[in-house]
Amino acid sequence: MCVRHIAVIDIGKTNAKVGVVDAIHGAEIDIATQPNTVLAEPPYPHYDLQGLWSFIVDALARHNGNYGIDAISIATHGASIVLLDRDGNLAVPMLDYEFAGPDDLSAGYDAIRPDFQETGSPRLPLGLNVGAQIYWQLDRDADLLDRIASVVTYPQYWSYKLTGAKNTEMTSLGAHTDLWNPQDRRFSSLVRRLGLADKMAPAQIAARCTHLLRPDIAALTGLRAGIPVASGIHDSNASLYPYLLALKGAFSVVSTGTWVISFAVGGRGKDLSPERDTLLNVNAFGDPVPSARFMGGREFDLVMKEGARHASEEDVSRVLAHPIQLYPAVDPLSGPFQGARAGWSVDESALTDGERYAAASFYLALVTSRCLELIGAEGPTIVEGPFARNDLFMKMLEAATARIAAGSDVSTTGTGLGAALLVSDTLKNPVEPVDRTGVVTADPAYTAYARSWFHKVGTSRA
Repeated sequence: MCVRHIAVIDIGKTNAKVGVVDAIHGAEIDIATQPNTVLAEPPYPHYDLQGLWSFIVDALARHNGNYGIDAISIATHGASIVLLDRDGNLAVPMLDYEFAGPDDLSAGYDAIRPDFQETGSPRLPLGLNVGAQIYWQLDRDADLLDRIASVVTYPQYWSYKLTGAKNTEMTSLGAHTDLWNPQDRRFSSLVRRLGLADKMAPAQIAARCTHLLRPDIAALTGLRAGIPVASGIHDSNASLYPYLLALKGAFSVVSTGTWVISFAVGGRGKDLSPERDTLLNVNAFGDPVPSARFMGGREFDLVMKEGARHASEEDVSRVLAHPIQLYPAVDPLSGPFQGARAGWSVDESALTDGERYAAASFYLALVTSRCLELIGAEGPTIVEGPFARNDLFMKMLEAATARIAAGSDVSTTGTGLGAALLVSDTLKNPVEPVDRTGVVTADPAYTAYARSWFHKVGTSRA
């Protein structure tokens, strides 16, 4: 069957979307959206899964009427899991991972959770570790363990609703759940300790798991029965998937926004530690991917305040020559310099907006380069998101890493196209090959600036 129009269900933390991807033109051509509502009512803050299901059914019906849908794919936010009873209904509402309740039982949970070497998963607050959510739910509901018949990861809840197939999936299990051992590709020891060893749905690989649409859902939406439905994928890994298909050898992808997240495909992961905000993710093929993160976008906003976000050549020259440097960590709660105290090499109050912009851009590039070093990055670095359009960031990143850095616009199409690639062999991949033959010829002033910055950080602030 020719797959022309692919419906992509994309459930983000803030908004839910159902888009249509045209496989021939490689573009998202229509989208329906609504807020992803958290219900602040008993038994605890939880997602409105029934409201989302009604939205998904309506959007699929409308898109099918307008285009004719040939396949469906699914991506969702991480840190979420669904507990099903024997009838396939919710055993308990799906807890909002920003709810602080699990913190009340931190000591008990910490006593049973596996160590970082087993899971590659850092200890996080609230419900950001799925294991902590389940531990808290089981503690407060004495009958819950008996009611649970199946545990599915969040994208796979929606594929279960569409196809009847119950799965867990490795990219979602690998998103700091504490439930997965990425190196051995199996559930972690925590699953047994929680009493869930015989309740976890089979773990699948996103790139190799497709089911067929149920006849009753086809009748409900007007879609053809039996069209392919991808089991689903964690949204960050949907964005990474096009690169895995298009690029060969070792490379890194740096996704920028509020969070700056670096993935080292083929990376050595030599210095992973939760204290430096480095961890193991799992990609669409089930392979562990050394990763690092810091709140770069938020740091940039804190530094720039209301200042103009551009710099003249004269501003840049002054910053490089003086040098005017910002040291980590603007946000001391994240990144490779956690706990360090930010500071300037000069009197901050004397800076022009242009100098501040240049120094902040260099700071972000240098912290990113440290992240890449910690995860053993090799080969070219592809930067997507807003920082890819910051020439100062890109030049300093290349100078600091001594490797090719290339910008990408894939994030503008992002999760939807990555998820659509799971069900289409004909969809045009938006990722262009990266020239690996080029030699990095960084400006000596940039190289000297980077060397000076790392010397200052390494001797007095790290």
